[in-house]
Amino acid sequence: MKKVRRAPRGTRKRDVPLTEAGIHAAALRLIDADGVEALTMRKLATALDANPMSLYHHVPNKDALLRGVARMVGAQFRTATLEDAPWQERIRLLATDFRTLAHRHPNLMAHSFGQPDFIQPEDPFWAALIATLDAPGVPHAEIPQVAALMCAVVTGVLIAELNGAMHRWSNLQPTTPGKDGPSNASPDEERMFRLVLDTIIMGLESRLTSDDDGQGPGRDVAPEAGPGPGEPIFVPRQQSVASSRWPGPV
Repeated sequence: MKKVRRAPRGTRKRDVPLTEAGIHAAALRLIDADGVEALTMRKLATALDANPMSLYHHVPNKDALLRGVARMVGAQFRTATLEDAPWQERIRLLATDFRTLAHRHPNLMAHSFGQPDFIQPEDPFWAALIATLDAPGVPHAEIPQVAALMCAVVTGVLIAELNGAMHRWSNLQPTTPGKDGPSNASPDEERMFRLVLDTIIMGLESRLTSDDDGQGPGRDVAPEAGPGPGEPIFVPRQQSVASSRWPGPV
């Protein structure tokens, strides 16, 4: 009887052809389990029961693979459509849903936040944030700058949450003699995140009010120029932070 020689694992023909989406999904599972640094093309090929060289027909290298996985996860971002809600509430929802997504895939997101090209113009989160900032009348020329600052603050806070820095900083012992240090209880990171959002929103409200008082540029008006004759002066819609659905800091 003729003996059948079996091909080594990873070189056998797959029943299901490799696809870019399938490769990204398998890579995400490995990243969720072991982290970005532990991911290799060989481990990914083993998980897919494929020849490692066959992966390079779809992804040229690990960096491209990670960018693809990040785009796949970013496309999962979804938030409730609340065009009629105050802009303050919409910002809270956007940031909170973004935080939920970050904690769903902490290993990937902690890595991605450190990449300057992580957020792209077509990303659902960025597009929704730009539209939200347009609602209260942020000058068009300043909308990308304001959105960039918001992303920098929010992602910075999330990095501190994901890598444990927030917990450590919240329990640092004071340097002043005679004062009791903080307790070892875990910080309420969700409450702290709401406080960050309140601070961002109050700052933007203050800026819009200042612009309305003639102390800053109006919409589509250069900083050194005032409104022309007969031009309407933008009056931003206001909502007190205290009237939001979030409880205020205690």
